[in-house]
Amino acid sequence: MSLPSPTPDNRAVVTGASSGIGTALAAELAARGYSLILVARREELLTALADELTAKHGITAEVRAVDLADRAARAPLTEELAGRDIAVLCNNAGIATFGAVAELDPAYERDQLELNAVAVHDLSLAVLPGMLANRAGGILISGSAAGNMPIPNNTTYAASKAFANTFSESLRGELKGTGVHVTLLAPGPVRTEIPDPADASIVDRLVPGFMWVSSEYTAKVSLDALAKNKMRVVPGLISKGMSVAGQYGPRAVTAPVAGAFYRKLGS
Repeated sequence: MSLPSPTPDNRAVVTGASSGIGTALAAELAARGYSLILVARREELLTALADELTAKHGITAEVRAVDLADRAARAPLTEELAGRDIAVLCNNAGIATFGAVAELDPAYERDQLELNAVAVHDLSLAVLPGMLANRAGGILISGSAAGNMPIPNNTTYAASKAFANTFSESLRGELKGTGVHVTLLAPGPVRTEIPDPADASIVDRLVPGFMWVSSEYTAKVSLDALAKNKMRVVPGLISKGMSVAGQYGPRAVTAPVAGAFYRKLGS
């Protein structure tokens, strides 16, 4: 089975829709005819995106300005989605930190875990009963190639994405034959725009240009994979390399190598 066809009543939900992969997923879904529920903290950016996609594609785009790392703020959205006809859920919102975890802000690390893992769990369970009742639906979960291995100096992010990766692939196994698709997106670096050399981040300087993939490409291949109910989509050379290293490389070797790279990001 493929994904549900777009209708006037059903919706595709995109979290983290105000930038990067989330914006690209929203644009790709709108181009495919889906009306949207756009979720992120920055309401002005969501509203501008909603207006743009509505004008371009004739879809309906609803805005939900929510801090998904805040359980109390997230609860009304979770309740709403449980009662809506959700065709596609893109659990995309996420944040990362770099550096020794003991030197980072504990509150922000906790928010990172809440957003990258617990919110993914909450929203997926909210839409799942309706999808099962319809015997159709799709859940795309943005995990990470970083979730395949221990990464010192990226500890909370790697651990939270390990949850996202495993939850996605485990849930997919449970849903075999139900008509509900689950696909894990496990990207490495994704470039949203070409940086000015004067303002290039350390990531831009450390990662060669040919290894980057665009957010538009990532969105397209991810939704294509979800439509085909593929277990995992890994766009880009770095993502594929990290996935192979994380799954098959000896951790006594891969962890120090990855940790040294991420220590540079933290500095």
